[in-house]
Amino acid sequence: MAAICDDAAMPKPPAKQPTPQTTSVSRKHLAIALLAILAIGAFLVLWLTDTPGRNWPLYVALGLGGAPLLWDLSLSVIQREFGADLLAGVSIVTSVLLGEYLAGTLVVLMLSGGEALEVYAVQNASSVLKALAGRMPATAHRQRPDQSLEEVPIDELNVGDTLVVLPHETCPVDGTVLEGHGAMDESYLTGEPYAMSKTPGVSVLSGAINGQTALTIRADRKAIDSRYARIMEVMRASQQHRPKLRRMGDTLGAWYTPFALLIALIAWGISGDPVRFLAVLVVATPCPLLIAIPVSIISSVSLAAKQAIIIRDPVVLEKIDTCTTMIFDKTGTLTYGKPALTDQHNHPTTDADETLALVASLERYSKHPLAQAVVTAAEARKLPVHQATEMSEPPGQGLTGRVQGKLVEVTSRKHIAQDHADLLPLLPEMQGGLECVVLIDGRFAAVYRFRDAPRKEGRSFIDHLGPRHKINKVMLVSGDRAAEVRYLADAVGITEVFGGQSPEQKVAIVRDEAAKHPTAFVGDGINDAPALVAATVGIAMGTQSDVTTEAAGAVIMDSSLRKIDQLMHIGRRMRRIALQSVLIGMSLSIVGMGFAAAGYLSPVTGAILQEGIDIFAVLNALRTAMPRHALTDF
Repeated sequence: MAAICDDAAMPKPPAKQPTPQTTSVSRKHLAIALLAILAIGAFLVLWLTDTPGRNWPLYVALGLGGAPLLWDLSLSVIQREFGADLLAGVSIVTSVLLGEYLAGTLVVLMLSGGEALEVYAVQNASSVLKALAGRMPATAHRQRPDQSLEEVPIDELNVGDTLVVLPHETCPVDGTVLEGHGAMDESYLTGEPYAMSKTPGVSVLSGAINGQTALTIRADRKAIDSRYARIMEVMRASQQHRPKLRRMGDTLGAWYTPFALLIALIAWGISGDPVRFLAVLVVATPCPLLIAIPVSIISSVSLAAKQAIIIRDPVVLEKIDTCTTMIFDKTGTLTYGKPALTDQHNHPTTDADETLALVASLERYSKHPLAQAVVTAAEARKLPVHQATEMSEPPGQGLTGRVQGKLVEVTSRKHIAQDHADLLPLLPEMQGGLECVVLIDGRFAAVYRFRDAPRKEGRSFIDHLGPRHKINKVMLVSGDRAAEVRYLADAVGITEVFGGQSPEQKVAIVRDEAAKHPTAFVGDGINDAPALVAATVGIAMGTQSDVTTEAAGAVIMDSSLRKIDQLMHIGRRMRRIALQSVLIGMSLSIVGMGFAAAGYLSPVTGAILQEGIDIFAVLNALRTAMPRHALTDF
């Protein structure tokens, strides 16, 4: 069959390794929090028993716990970083100066405990990814040339190795089934609650759990490049990458800190009581925005991973709900990426079924993208399959062979014009879509036409983008022929269409739209990578190209428009709940500051109140990982 499509892939760069800095910091804060709790407990025992020296436990907590915290805050001030946690430092110093040691120790507990609480919440939100990491095998069964098996570390597996996945084992790498018939549970990766049938030629995913039958597979990727490894990379990268929404929290903290100090100074100035100054600062410290936003981000990344959506750049979660323009590439996004035989124009003297059976018998040996479409069409009609001999398939020259004693040629209109010009008048007029010409014993037999079918949910998805997601403009931009692109656009309901576009032209269109409005671009081919980078949000469909997935901010592992809708809903929920946690928490803190300024809250009572506000903020932020309703609405 004439060559029409090309595919390529680039190797994936090695994953970044996590650093232990975050872990050591969290352990320090946890130790300080425990010290503060013990000191407060010891103080209460001594106070209830009226024992002299009751403040000594508080001195220890302020010295061993408060001093390191003040040192860290001082370094931040030197680096000109003024966040809401600076209020905690002022509160600790003020409490010592005023002799309010219990209040100061409570602030130490709040500041250190808030950090420990955040780490705990993040770990809880990432529990799905950690469960996935714990399920991955460390070794695999590789088949030797003598058919015996050797157990080797999965890091030593190479592309092309033959492996045996035993019953109930976890598949170690992405591969293709060579021998065996069975099923695999891919629910941890795809979210689908049923086992997927596996037969020779079918792909298998790393991390899937094998059923009751051993399968022999060929490794198509190394373990480090497999789908499972990509999910593990999310857990590392998402906790290291600091998105814009977190910086928004720092911005809010920058104005909140002087605001709280102003309220505290006014309360002190009007009342003449410095304790009110301390009480206001204690209620204002630490602001919930320092905890709620990162918890919301990690929770949403985890939720997306459960839906087989890999968030490579968490900024996507902030920006996806602000996009008002969405641009699609054609193949593999709004189509299935699998051409189907849609039209058979047969010569009047030939039998359609007989011709299709002959061509399918030949095509089943071909690796051309359109070959499977012919074989599938023949299988649907239950046509007989014959042996083929004398096969030849030179690159770009089509496919020839003998079937049932007849010479069958599958070629293109271009080669007919070159080698069989006398047959051109017999060919039907050129139309949209891909085609091939069939010759039998040198005579024209048929023209087969193929189309990459639109996704059945394509129109309903496009129609709902405006009413449900405020997408005002939808565009289709493709390098395919204009007639093919227009055919798809009409099928799914898109009016702004650009066909025959080079990668450079695609980038120019995307960049122009992104300059005017926040723009999301959806693509799946290598030539889509520049456009994915140029868009406000780049979404890659499937994992056919490592280049594309590296360029995208989010990767839809299972090519499905429903997954894009889920991504948009996850981003909307994350943004809404994060801001909700921050604004409600800050509002409660401001109300508490008012009561403290009026003298109705002591520093100790204010500290307890603020701790309750922080717990609310974290619990509310954790809701992002637990959607109550379906994440699709079309």
